[in-house]
Amino acid sequence: MRAWVVSRPAPIDSGPLREIDRECPEPGRGEILVKVSTCGVCRTDLHVVEGDLTTKRDQVIPGHEIVGSVEARGEGATRFALGERVGIPWLNSTCGSCRYCLTGHENLCLDPRFTGWDIDGGYAEYAVVNEEFAYLIPERFDDFTAAPLLCAGIIGYRALQRADLPAGGRLGIWGFGGSAHLTAQIALARGATVHVMTRSGDARRLALELGAASAGRATDPPPEPLDSGIVFAPAGELIPAALESLDRGGTLAIAGIHLSDIPELDYQRHLFQERSLRSVTANTREDGRAFLAEAEKIGIRVETVKYGFHRASDALSDLANDRFSGAAVLDVRNI
Repeated sequence: MRAWVVSRPAPIDSGPLREIDRECPEPGRGEILVKVSTCGVCRTDLHVVEGDLTTKRDQVIPGHEIVGSVEARGEGATRFALGERVGIPWLNSTCGSCRYCLTGHENLCLDPRFTGWDIDGGYAEYAVVNEEFAYLIPERFDDFTAAPLLCAGIIGYRALQRADLPAGGRLGIWGFGGSAHLTAQIALARGATVHVMTRSGDARRLALELGAASAGRATDPPPEPLDSGIVFAPAGELIPAALESLDRGGTLAIAGIHLSDIPELDYQRHLFQERSLRSVTANTREDGRAFLAEAEKIGIRVETVKYGFHRASDALSDLANDRFSGAAVLDVRNI
């Protein structure tokens, strides 16, 4: 099969990705082999490729927003029929036995595996996943619009939960890419007022088009105090200003898996009056199921930019340099 691998972690424009031929994987017990149709291009892929996240295996295939059809089933795998359309997300498997798995917090598992980091991902013609961690794709979404839902959507959904947005509350969003534009729609559908702060002019225009009450530059203060905030941009320097934008009792969630250093905080300005700062770590399968159901119900709009499979490096470079708004998706069908 054709696949892209991380030959050596380095800045994307220096060519760390390499396209190769590799043996097609075989599904083990309880696993399914998926013939990949599309794969979303996520900022976490960029962190893996550039080395912000330490590579866990040599020549790993990135990609964890995978849509495709079940090509084969390993021993004991019965959940999906051959040919059924499924999605492979970031969370590839958990141990199932640690105290976190046993108490409904599998996103904090002590021995997890992640697609495109521990396990080869979807920048390839085929991928393997434990069938219990795959999702059935709602019919409402085609292969291109479904792909970003599998990480950008799910992680944004968990970030929104962690931000404790009250009913009819005021939400601030910093950064407005693949994940944020989906999360904003969930918040808006729930009756929130959404204010967006982001450096991209195209992203600001998209935010207003989707219903945001305001859209300013990343360093601009929102026009009113916020009940909740989510920082999607991997920029630690935004955290103090975001905290300062919160009203009394407000909560700020950091959605990314990687963040640059946070400057020194001033207790009175940034945290006093019971402001809270929370991180977001992966997601549970229940998060995924709940998000996909809500996205289907509201008819969430997914802004995608399509790239041919051979342009995977271009897609990541464009992501790194803010050359598009919405989410990039690789077309793996036509190689």
